[in-house]
Amino acid sequence: MSSKKTVAHTNIHHLHARAQDAAAAERPNEPSPDVARTTQIDLYSPDVYFNRELSWLDFNWRVLNEALDPSLPLFERLKFICITASNLDEFFMIRVSGLKQQIELGVTDLPSDGMTAEETLHAVRTEVCRMNKAMSECFLNDILPGLEEENVHLHPYTSLDEEARQWCESYFMDHVFPVLSPLAIDPGHPFPHLLNRSLNLVITVVDSITLEERVAVVQVPPVIPRLVQIPVRHVGYHYVLLGEVIAANANALFPGLQVKDSYRFRITRNADLEIADDEASDLLKTIEEQIRRRRWGAVVRAEIDSDMPRMVTRMLQRAMHLGEEDLYLIEGPLNLADFIDLTRLPIKHLKDPPFTPRIIEELRGDRNIYDRVHDGDLLFHHPYDSFSSIVEFIEDAADDPAVLAIKLTLYRTSGDSSIVKALARAALNGKQVTAFIELKARFDEENNIIWARQLEQAGVHVVYGIIGLKTHCKISIVVRRERKGLKTYVHLGTGNYNEITARLYTDFGLLTCHDDMAFEATGLFNYLTGYSHQTNWEKIIIAPVSLRQKILALIQREMENRQAGKDARIVVKLNALVDAQVIRALYRASQAGVPIDLVVRGICCLKPGVPGLSDTIRVSSIIGRFLEHTRVFVFENAGDPEVFFSSADWMPRNLNRRVEAMFIVEDAKIKDRLLNHIVPTILADTAKSYILHPDGRYTRHELPPDTERINSQEMFIRYAEVAYRERNADEGEDDQ
Repeated sequence: MSSKKTVAHTNIHHLHARAQDAAAAERPNEPSPDVARTTQIDLYSPDVYFNRELSWLDFNWRVLNEALDPSLPLFERLKFICITASNLDEFFMIRVSGLKQQIELGVTDLPSDGMTAEETLHAVRTEVCRMNKAMSECFLNDILPGLEEENVHLHPYTSLDEEARQWCESYFMDHVFPVLSPLAIDPGHPFPHLLNRSLNLVITVVDSITLEERVAVVQVPPVIPRLVQIPVRHVGYHYVLLGEVIAANANALFPGLQVKDSYRFRITRNADLEIADDEASDLLKTIEEQIRRRRWGAVVRAEIDSDMPRMVTRMLQRAMHLGEEDLYLIEGPLNLADFIDLTRLPIKHLKDPPFTPRIIEELRGDRNIYDRVHDGDLLFHHPYDSFSSIVEFIEDAADDPAVLAIKLTLYRTSGDSSIVKALARAALNGKQVTAFIELKARFDEENNIIWARQLEQAGVHVVYGIIGLKTHCKISIVVRRERKGLKTYVHLGTGNYNEITARLYTDFGLLTCHDDMAFEATGLFNYLTGYSHQTNWEKIIIAPVSLRQKILALIQREMENRQAGKDARIVVKLNALVDAQVIRALYRASQAGVPIDLVVRGICCLKPGVPGLSDTIRVSSIIGRFLEHTRVFVFENAGDPEVFFSSADWMPRNLNRRVEAMFIVEDAKIKDRLLNHIVPTILADTAKSYILHPDGRYTRHELPPDTERINSQEMFIRYAEVAYRERNADEGEDDQ
């Protein structure tokens, strides 16, 4: 072994050891199981739960904090502002609209935290106003000046010189004017029904003859780029906003009248599909109809120019049947998510350093993937391990003469999906192909309908859904004829079969050919596509069949082990923890003294560190370069740890209303890597993780001065890069 290789190897393990030390230092004190608990706490009291919606807003604040971090490259900071704004859109379209519907319907049932819908909406508005202010200030006072220094300019229209204005006028007449439709507002012209998430101008005009003032609305067309690039002689990139181009040239829309003022506003509508599966004779047509209706749901939010006159604001408010609390005054540009296009400019130093996912060591060389799986299960930790291996697994199966059948679930996939193409090709090659496509995947319904029809035309057997449930599990199987008979290969994952998000999300995947896992995977597809009442799930636990009961039983076992003086511990990493029954089980385990580490990226309704309730529970949240999407659960099991991956978060919707899969990891080599490297590194993160306090505050780790922070994602990148270099060094030595 070369000295260079030895140093690289040592550095990785040095960092790993430091990561484990940091994890131990952050863990709460672990009381002995025989410590008397004198305080009886009502586990059903609203006081022991955080509000779901406010917890989500806390998560969005953590996303926004990345934009506020001056140590990040400028385009990365802008990206996080765009994500924050986009997240808010979906929050209003689904969650806020749901709260409003509860009020309209007179729903009196309260969530676990005890807050009424009215109380929650009031608290939501307060937080969103603060968030809007922070976003605008960051964009106007930090991001834009930073872009200016990099010769990326967003010009106010009024600052353009004569040459640039003439170009904009020509651009308006040639490319914008024919698309626009000014909509008058008067007794003969009611307020127009504007598209969801549309950016609009309300324009006041004066009749040059009668001197009467009138009002019209012009929708900024979403089919034209909002950032209009001006071809000027100067160095750099120069833009002006499309809305300002329209406003400056609005006289062309109102011949014989004079434009007086123009103001921007943007609306958000209720976009939650309401589908009664038991009443839908054709689910495909029903969802297509609901998608069309989504554009015209009730308005739940109006974002308006901060300098819009009160008279105009009231007119909009009355026209869209909005309360005062539904209006949000915005400083600066509306819909900051549109500025994501700027991050695609080819300015490398404004972005994170590029990272190329590695091909896992087991798949390097000449042997085919089936032989490799026979040697042992394969673990994929995306995006550090390339998702291309999973794509190739499906693509190879499509062309392999020995493959007889392919089955796969599709919840969300990419726009130009290689996997979808491979499934179609497999069907054309005469294989038995079944694709379970979830048409109700929120905001991906239209894409999934397109894929479904394309696959059906190719001869794929497409199954659309189960009545009353969403299918959220991520699983594929390949049945292959081999020398000893048929062999089934199974891939299970925590993330979607989506080649784009696989480069941006952290996820786990497992590829196996063990007969017991293959048997249950086949049973899962039988459950999805036909009639099945299978109940003996041992390797793959299914929601809504038995996943809730299994999770509760695993927590209960750790509690009993702790009480018996055996080793007990729970480590859970997921995206959301909401389910009250599961939270109560965790509280009871903590009261018994079980140490519990929860890494919850988003919503967490559990209160950690409360004396007598959750002393031993530590909750953290990691927000970093990649979106943390892995779901892994570790139960100590009296010194013989059990490890599970899952497609499910611990929310009522996942446990009750979705088809989910939690599957056990049994391969000794993979378990060792998870328990001794991956999970400890995640727990040790002090750079991108936040600690949740009993009062609901999330704070960064407090470290001594000059202490290097541990960034788990960067460590995994470094580990992949070092492993790649070491492997290449070995191959070079072999050649010699």
